[in-house]
Amino acid sequence: MMNYTTLLKEYNLKVTPQRVAIVEELYMNGHMNIDDLYKKLLAKFPSISLATIYKNVNAMIEKVFLNEVKIPNSKSVYELVKEEHSHLVCSSCGRIEDLELDVSSLVEEATTLKNYTIKQSSVVFTGLCPHCAK
Repeated sequence: MMNYTTLLKEYNLKVTPQRVAIVEELYMNGHMNIDDLYKKLLAKFPSISLATIYKNVNAMIEKVFLNEVKIPNSKSVYELVKEEHSHLVCSSCGRIEDLELDVSSLVEEATTLKNYTIKQSSVVFTGLCPHCAK
């Protein structure tokens, strides 16, 4: 089991019960939007506000502890920072999966075509998961 308190301290984030709960939910669920996080945390902290969730998530993004994943035609989801990866999104059930994919050739091609200095890339594939495709 991961020690969420130590992990927060490693990123110079103040350890609070709400932050520990956010990290725990994201660790267990992988990707969650703010509304889903709020529903889960409300069960543990009946007086927690949506503003508190936003404030904590934004603080964790600023410390590069969480990533925001922008999903086309849907709310952004959040995940714990990990190695660079892409995402697969099921357009039927909404399932989101990480995909280890080398996008360096795409970055190189984009750099060559438009002379940009690319610092970050985000690739999201949308389709049907194996379960929904049946």
